[in-house]
Amino acid sequence: MRMNGRWIMAAATFACGIAMSAPAQADWVPPFKGNDTGGIIAYALYQQGADIKAMAVDHCARYGKVVKLTGADAQYGGYISFACVWVPPGSADRPLRAAY
Repeated sequence: MRMNGRWIMAAATFACGIAMSAPAQADWVPPFKGNDTGGIIAYALYQQGADIKAMAVDHCARYGKVVKLTGADAQYGGYISFACVWVPPGSADRPLRAAY
């Protein structure tokens, strides 16, 4: 009975040692990511001269919504966030997709 407890303790110590020795890995995030509720665009794309407004409009138009820019973290590694909102009631215009 006492031997089983030692084996469990040794296995747990070994498992913790393996987990602690694994190198930390940061996940890679694409420069443009979104879904039907909104998304983020890497600030680096803005610095490279990309038309981020057109990218966001095109993305939201796929879902029949319009874009609302919500914020910008203007620093290295920052993101520009946007929300896709429904077309206001009474609006005659539907969202258009950018052709370029």
